[in-house]
Amino acid sequence: MMEISGSIRTRHGNPGCVASSLRPDNLQSMRTRAEGDLVVTEMDGTSLRSVIASVDDYLMNLGVAEDLCTLSGE
Repeated sequence: MMEISGSIRTRHGNPGCVASSLRPDNLQSMRTRAEGDLVVTEMDGTSLRSVIASVDDYLMNLGVAEDLCTLSGE
């Protein structure tokens, strides 16, 4: 069985807000945290198709979280 793992690191002015906004939507195979001015999300899986779908969903959620945290001033 194939093991796939990776991380996404994005820089934000409000990483704590963005990370906490993303966590409720994480799958069990995803871990998100604020680290300095970065939001770091690690993920793993066994199906390339499902990992790609998870990354796609995550990036959409990331855009919404960034907008929310910017508008709220947090």
